[in-house]
Amino acid sequence: MKKHLILLGAPGSGKGTQSARLVESGFTHVSTGNLLRSEIAKNSELGKKVKGILADGHLVSDDIVVELLKANLNLENNTYIFDGYPRNKKQSETLDGILEGHDYIAVYFELNLDILIERITNRRTTKDGKNIYNLKTNPPKVEGICDVTGEELIQRPDDTEQIVRERMTVFKETIDPILEFFRQKGHLVSVDAQQAPDQVYKEITKNLD
Repeated sequence: MKKHLILLGAPGSGKGTQSARLVESGFTHVSTGNLLRSEIAKNSELGKKVKGILADGHLVSDDIVVELLKANLNLENNTYIFDGYPRNKKQSETLDGILEGHDYIAVYFELNLDILIERITNRRTTKDGKNIYNLKTNPPKVEGICDVTGEELIQRPDDTEQIVRERMTVFKETIDPILEFFRQKGHLVSVDAQQAPDQVYKEITKNLD
């Protein structure tokens, strides 16, 4: 059986690209946001609780997220990718507890800050964010137009250099304790995210045997 995967890395480091490819190979992608929306749509007791919390303008607590994960994960029959969770050391400890008894690795996408800034500031997407391009490494065939939908591409408001640098400062402060936790647990693997996507994929999958 494949190991479960926890993908760790800054925005723009390539986690989304690799997640999509890994899903094609049989993994199930876990998004806490999607799980929340799904639970609300099901109108379950948990969904009603979440809906009430959000309606009051509050953030969903870690305890609720844990309840959400436990209610939706089938660790015996599915192999999961966790992307966007955990976001702090406490959540890392929680997820480690949930995965107790199951093999998993935490993959850190290492990338030089200047390269990351260049990637993000050159990123262009469709309005729904589903189709993503990079003006330097993966430009559209027609400038400013999506190859798939034909709609105009946009730059996200937070994809400017100043905002990206601020986000990276915050990211660095939160990621170090997470990495140290998984390192001490013996689950941490680092990949050079500066490489071509195919090579990054090979590095990830070679750790799954």
